Amino acid sequence: MRSRIRELRRAQKLSQAELADAVGTTRQTITSIEVGKYTASLPLAYKIARYFGLTIEEVFDFSEIDEEM
Repeated sequence: MRSRIRELRRAQKLSQAELADAVGTTRQTITSIEVGKYTASLPLAYKIARYFGLTIEEVFDFSEIDEEM
């Protein structure tokens, strides 16, 4: 699943570690989500979206899931 996390994080000049600390996860998890190797849990996706003041759908691209339906 693709996300806009890297773009949003860079726009706010945040490191992966800073974002991870803010949402209660590890830098490695943020890295894995950004490169598409890990899908965030719903609670983590919610925390990330809320951190940026956005909805989950504004941060994460669900088009792949929509195509499967």
